Amino acid sequence: PTTTMHATLVEVFGVGVLLIGKSGIGKSECALSLIKRGHRLVSDDVIRIRLEDGIQLYGSGPELTRHFMEIRGLGIINVQTLFGAGCVRKEKRIDIAITLERWDKNTDYDRLGIDEKTIEILGISIPHIIIPIRPGREVSLIIEAACLNQRLKWMGINPAKELNEELLKTIKKSTRGG
Repeated sequence: PTTTMHATLVEVFGVGVLLIGKSGIGKSECALSLIKRGHRLVSDDVIRIRLEDGIQLYGSGPELTRHFMEIRGLGIINVQTLFGAGCVRKEKRIDIAITLERWDKNTDYDRLGIDEKTIEILGISIPHIIIPIRPGREVSLIIEAACLNQRLKWMGINPAKELNEELLKTIKKSTRGG
Protein backbone atom coordinates (compact mmCIF):
# COMPACT_ATOMS: atom_id res chain seq x y z
CA PRO A 1 0.00 0.00 0.00
CA THR A 2 1.12 3.54 -0.80
CA THR A 3 -0.13 7.09 -0.48
CA THR A 4 1.11 10.57 -1.28
CA MET A 5 1.08 13.53 1.10
CA HIS A 6 1.79 17.22 0.84
CA ALA A 7 4.53 17.38 3.47
CA THR A 8 8.30 17.50 4.01
CA LEU A 9 10.37 14.55 5.21
CA VAL A 10 13.66 15.04 7.04
CA GLU A 11 15.98 12.91 9.13
CA VAL A 12 16.88 14.50 12.47
CA PHE A 13 19.29 12.62 14.75
CA GLY A 14 18.32 9.43 12.89
CA VAL A 15 14.59 10.02 13.42
CA GLY A 16 12.39 10.25 10.32
CA VAL A 17 10.25 13.38 10.76
CA LEU A 18 7.21 14.02 8.57
CA LEU A 19 6.49 17.77 8.68
CA ILE A 20 2.82 18.45 8.01
CA GLY A 21 0.97 21.74 7.71
CA LYS A 22 -0.92 24.05 5.43
CA SER A 23 0.80 25.51 2.40
CA GLY A 24 2.94 28.50 3.42
CA ILE A 25 3.20 27.57 7.13
CA GLY A 26 6.99 27.14 6.90
CA LYS A 27 7.68 23.43 6.40
CA SER A 28 10.37 24.04 3.78
CA GLU A 29 12.02 26.85 5.73
CA CYS A 30 12.05 24.67 8.82
CA ALA A 31 13.60 21.81 6.85
CA LEU A 32 16.20 24.20 5.43
CA SER A 33 17.11 25.30 8.96
CA LEU A 34 17.43 21.66 10.04
CA ILE A 35 19.66 20.90 7.02
CA LYS A 36 21.86 23.88 7.94
CA ARG A 37 22.13 22.36 11.44
CA GLY A 38 23.49 19.10 9.97
CA HIS A 39 20.34 17.04 9.39
CA ARG A 40 19.16 15.49 6.12
CA LEU A 41 16.41 16.12 3.59
CA VAL A 42 14.51 13.23 2.09
CA SER A 43 11.96 15.22 0.11
CA ASP A 44 10.09 18.49 0.15
CA ASP A 45 6.50 19.16 -0.85
CA VAL A 46 5.50 15.70 -2.13
CA ILE A 47 6.12 12.60 -0.03
CA ARG A 48 5.41 9.12 -1.33
CA ILE A 49 4.66 6.88 1.64
CA ARG A 50 4.69 3.11 1.44
CA LEU A 51 3.83 0.50 4.01
CA GLU A 52 6.45 -2.20 4.35
CA ASP A 53 5.82 -5.57 6.01
CA GLY A 54 2.53 -4.22 7.37
CA ILE A 55 4.30 -2.40 10.21
CA GLN A 56 6.67 0.33 8.95
CA LEU A 57 6.12 3.48 6.93
CA TYR A 58 8.82 4.67 4.53
CA GLY A 59 8.86 7.99 2.74
CA SER A 60 10.62 9.18 -0.38
CA GLY A 61 10.19 11.87 -2.99
CA PRO A 62 9.69 11.91 -6.73
CA GLU A 63 13.02 11.42 -8.51
CA LEU A 64 12.56 14.58 -10.58
CA THR A 65 12.33 16.90 -7.54
CA ARG A 66 14.25 14.80 -5.00
CA HIS A 67 16.87 17.35 -3.86
CA PHE A 68 14.98 20.52 -4.68
CA MET A 69 13.10 22.85 -2.36
CA GLU A 70 10.92 25.87 -2.99
CA ILE A 71 11.67 28.67 -0.57
CA ARG A 72 9.12 31.49 -0.86
CA GLY A 73 10.82 34.72 -1.76
CA LEU A 74 13.96 32.89 -2.91
CA GLY A 75 12.68 30.35 -5.40
CA ILE A 76 13.92 26.84 -6.18
CA ILE A 77 17.15 25.64 -4.59
CA ASN A 78 19.10 22.38 -4.98
CA VAL A 79 19.89 21.30 -1.43
CA GLN A 80 22.49 18.72 -2.46
CA THR A 81 24.39 21.27 -4.56
CA LEU A 82 24.28 23.92 -1.82
CA PHE A 83 25.07 21.76 1.22
CA GLY A 84 26.66 18.58 -0.17
CA ALA A 85 25.70 14.97 -0.74
CA GLY A 86 25.68 14.21 3.00
CA CYS A 87 22.64 16.38 3.61
CA VAL A 88 20.21 14.32 1.52
CA ARG A 89 18.96 10.77 1.46
CA LYS A 90 16.71 8.86 -0.91
CA GLU A 91 14.32 7.27 1.61
CA LYS A 92 13.66 7.18 5.35
CA ARG A 93 11.43 5.32 7.77
CA ILE A 94 8.80 7.71 9.16
CA ASP A 95 9.05 7.67 12.94
CA ILE A 96 7.15 10.78 14.00
CA ALA A 97 4.78 13.33 12.46
CA ILE A 98 4.96 16.98 13.42
CA THR A 99 2.19 19.34 12.40
CA LEU A 100 3.09 23.01 12.14
CA GLU A 101 0.11 25.31 12.64
CA ARG A 102 -0.43 29.00 13.27
CA TRP A 103 -0.55 29.87 16.96
CA ASP A 104 -4.13 30.26 18.18
CA LYS A 105 -4.48 31.87 21.60
CA ASN A 106 -7.77 30.01 22.09
CA THR A 107 -6.21 26.57 21.56
CA ASP A 108 -5.02 24.59 24.56
CA TYR A 109 -1.66 23.22 23.39
CA ASP A 110 -0.01 20.28 25.13
CA ARG A 111 2.36 21.56 27.80
CA LEU A 112 3.24 18.35 29.60
CA GLY A 113 3.62 15.60 27.00
CA ILE A 114 2.13 12.90 29.23
CA ASP A 115 -0.68 11.92 26.88
CA GLU A 116 0.98 10.84 23.66
CA LYS A 117 -0.98 11.64 20.53
CA THR A 118 -0.76 9.63 17.33
CA ILE A 119 -1.66 10.05 13.69
CA GLU A 120 -2.65 7.16 11.41
CA ILE A 121 -1.16 6.75 7.94
CA LEU A 122 -1.96 3.62 5.90
CA GLY A 123 -3.34 2.02 9.07
CA ILE A 124 -0.15 2.58 11.08
CA SER A 125 -0.16 4.87 14.13
CA ILE A 126 2.90 7.03 14.66
CA PRO A 127 3.61 9.64 17.35
CA HIS A 128 2.18 13.06 16.48
CA ILE A 129 3.15 16.45 17.86
CA ILE A 130 1.52 19.79 17.06
CA ILE A 131 3.85 22.78 17.18
CA PRO A 132 2.18 26.18 17.18
CA ILE A 133 4.05 28.71 15.03
CA ARG A 134 4.45 32.36 15.98
CA PRO A 135 7.22 34.93 15.54
CA GLY A 136 10.28 34.34 17.67
CA ARG A 137 9.91 30.58 18.10
CA GLU A 138 12.94 28.57 17.03
CA VAL A 139 11.00 25.73 15.43
CA SER A 140 14.03 23.75 14.22
CA LEU A 141 15.37 23.64 17.80
CA ILE A 142 11.97 22.44 19.07
CA ILE A 143 11.95 19.70 16.41
CA GLU A 144 15.46 18.61 17.40
CA ALA A 145 14.33 18.37 21.03
CA ALA A 146 11.25 16.37 19.99
CA CYS A 147 13.45 13.91 18.09
CA LEU A 148 15.88 13.48 20.97
CA ASN A 149 12.92 12.99 23.30
CA GLN A 150 11.48 10.37 20.92
CA ARG A 151 14.80 8.50 21.00
CA LEU A 152 14.64 8.50 24.82
CA LYS A 153 11.12 7.05 24.65
CA TRP A 154 12.39 4.24 22.40
CA MET A 155 14.86 3.44 25.20
CA GLY A 156 12.04 3.36 27.76
CA ILE A 157 12.73 6.82 29.20
CA ASN A 158 9.83 9.27 29.32
CA PRO A 159 10.77 12.50 31.14
CA ALA A 160 7.18 13.80 31.35
CA LYS A 161 5.91 10.57 32.95
CA GLU A 162 8.92 10.40 35.29
CA LEU A 163 8.30 13.95 36.53
CA ASN A 164 4.59 13.24 36.95
CA GLU A 165 5.34 10.12 39.03
CA GLU A 166 7.75 12.07 41.25
CA LEU A 167 5.19 14.83 41.74
CA LEU A 168 2.51 12.29 42.71
CA LYS A 169 4.91 10.66 45.21
CA THR A 170 5.71 14.05 46.74
CA ILE A 171 2.03 14.97 47.00
CA LYS A 172 1.21 11.61 48.58
CA LYS A 173 4.05 12.01 51.06
CA SER A 174 2.99 15.54 52.05
CA THR A 175 -0.66 14.52 52.58
CA ARG A 176 0.46 11.73 54.92
CA GLY A 177 2.47 14.19 56.95
CA GLY A 178 5.89 13.03 56.14
